[in-house]
Amino acid sequence: MKVAIVKYNAGNIHSVTNGLKRLGIEAVLTDSAEELAGADKVIFPGVGEASTTMKYLREHNLDNIIKGLRQPVLGICLGQQLMCSHSEEGGTDCLGIFDVPVLKFKPQRHEDKVPHMGWNTVRPVDRQLFKGFDKPEFVYFVHSFYIPECQWTAAVTEYIVPFSASLHRDNFYATQFHPEKSGAAGERILQNFLDI
Repeated sequence: MKVAIVKYNAGNIHSVTNGLKRLGIEAVLTDSAEELAGADKVIFPGVGEASTTMKYLREHNLDNIIKGLRQPVLGICLGQQLMCSHSEEGGTDCLGIFDVPVLKFKPQRHEDKVPHMGWNTVRPVDRQLFKGFDKPEFVYFVHSFYIPECQWTAAVTEYIVPFSASLHRDNFYATQFHPEKSGAAGERILQNFLDI
């Protein structure tokens, strides 16, 4: 199986490649349209800032390449946010795969810290990425922006407000959390993606 990781200077590339290696997959890191189109699966990772990342994607035509992919695609963290329509981070127009905005967490109480960082439970709604999950599982988050619940919500987490911990539309899958840093539960999610 050929797995390609979208190359765009994201911060968590090594943890994603190592997570895949643990599952026996040697992924290729590329910004080549041909290599991305020819892969069996594509992972769109992300640790970074929305406006500068979208600028980079547009300058390298990666925005159109990603939107045109027909095989299963998995967005992670910023990758999920950039698949949405617009982000409050930098007032950024994104890819528009999911027609839903990305909003900044607004603390309601003194103990509400932003970013949302650490382990929290995820409650599956859609079973494709979450096959084998029969109860909420703990996964690892680091983010200051969130996607509200919507028609494409595949899993829900609550922090300040309930939000989309995962999205799914057609061949596009995404997680706000980092499956590659989420232990056994995260490995199961990555394997489920590879099995699609």
